Amino acid sequence: MRYKNPIIPGFHPDPSICRKGDDFYLVTSSFEYFPGVPIFHSRDLINWRQIGHCLTRKSQLPLEKAWASGGIFAPTIRYHGGKFYMVTTNVSGFGNFFVTATDPAGEWSDPVMLPIGAIDPSLFFDDDGKVYLTGTERVEGKPGISQSEIDIETGKQLSQTKHIWDGTGGRYPEGPHLYKINGMYYLLISEGGTEYGHYVTIARSKSPWGPFESCPHNPILTHRDTEDEIIQGTGHADLIQAVNGSWWLVFLAYRMTAPYFHHLGRETFLAPVSWDKDGWPIIGNKGRVSLEMEADLLAPHSFEKEDSRDDFDEDKLKLCWNFLRNPREDSWSLRDRPSWLCLRGLETSLSDIGSPALVCRRQQHFDCQATSLLDFKPTRDGEEAGLAVYVNDEHHYEVALTMIEGERCVIVRRTVGDLSAIVAKERAQDKSLVLQIRADKDHYYLGYGYNKDQLKIIAKGYTKLLAKEVTFNGFTGAMFALYATGNGKPCTNPAYFDWFDYEYK
Repeated sequence: MRYKNPIIPGFHPDPSICRKGDDFYLVTSSFEYFPGVPIFHSRDLINWRQIGHCLTRKSQLPLEKAWASGGIFAPTIRYHGGKFYMVTTNVSGFGNFFVTATDPAGEWSDPVMLPIGAIDPSLFFDDDGKVYLTGTERVEGKPGISQSEIDIETGKQLSQTKHIWDGTGGRYPEGPHLYKINGMYYLLISEGGTEYGHYVTIARSKSPWGPFESCPHNPILTHRDTEDEIIQGTGHADLIQAVNGSWWLVFLAYRMTAPYFHHLGRETFLAPVSWDKDGWPIIGNKGRVSLEMEADLLAPHSFEKEDSRDDFDEDKLKLCWNFLRNPREDSWSLRDRPSWLCLRGLETSLSDIGSPALVCRRQQHFDCQATSLLDFKPTRDGEEAGLAVYVNDEHHYEVALTMIEGERCVIVRRTVGDLSAIVAKERAQDKSLVLQIRADKDHYYLGYGYNKDQLKIIAKGYTKLLAKEVTFNGFTGAMFALYATGNGKPCTNPAYFDWFDYEYK
């Protein structure tokens, strides 16, 4: 049987997975976006549905100081003793912590702080009741994988932090997960950096403290030095065993549009796992994966397809929507005008490190379009509201309604690094506008009209100028955003969005 990768497309990196009975639960990194750590459910590992977020309160996720690609790094989810545990790092806040829940779709606990400096923390529950916290940290003068025993009730450290493995020599040994399989402790990590040299390695030991023996055919997963592969950057993986005994690996990778550019972000992929006669895992096709994979699949379990349109009719936002950092409560509403999303433009703009009046969702497909109906009455120059494709404060395109020299105008602005320019401007009628950003692999096409059936493109921009290869150290991917801003002053009037369509081929 065949399945398609990625299993969760768009900006969903650093996947971690656990199982409760026949149900699988998966979390990914969220960085500077709020709520934090989206959580997904599946029964067949192929079809996934988002059921919530692990971090939904500011007390769990302070992001005021989060820089672009700061915030939440690399969560791990585990199920033990009737409880779910999600451990992660807020690199812009209070460091390492974990939260718990008995219902992964419900409210998660307040944070339990962990007094260690590592990133990429992972929990391992041993058969003897001991709990180990494994992470990435320089210990004893060595970069690599560190570990300590902790009290799972309080987070208190019960042993010294010990360096347990260097990896195989690649830079940035990170993302560790410890497992006990057939009486042996297996340590799975990533090396090479989360770029084109990314790869997955594994080692094992008779003790959770090592010494660890490296797998003789490491790396067990990589696409490095494969210019012809669309899939690149394979790494940061987690193993899972299904009820039927089959083994699987979830991991991040990204799809290139052309050598070497990717703008959707790092996505969640899946590979079948087999074991050789010596007890070492073989991932996919001898350490390679593809967009279509052959495997003995679990019984299929699909979910009802979500509507392409959000009419904003509910009393809370759908799970696909996110805010940039912690939102100001007075900046948005679903009640101000029933069945409309209200955004009250703040002084903060898309080019500021802050919390603008903005809601956004991931772009998950190369060929897609985002469309929305806007009702907005700017009264002075600088007030604007619109639709954007956003990566960070220095890389975004938007089509917006604004006021320029007292005239109501539709504009397209492109911001790439320290270059920002209005590249199209047209006088707008005093009525509601339909705004649209259409995408293919190479370009974004930005346009508007007065109904969805009569839209015109007024500018375009390269997708590659929003790619990580241009944004450099960005860990996130492209998001479609509805926003309002006074560009230095609060807007006089709110911006209202009647609906939002996300459609793809």
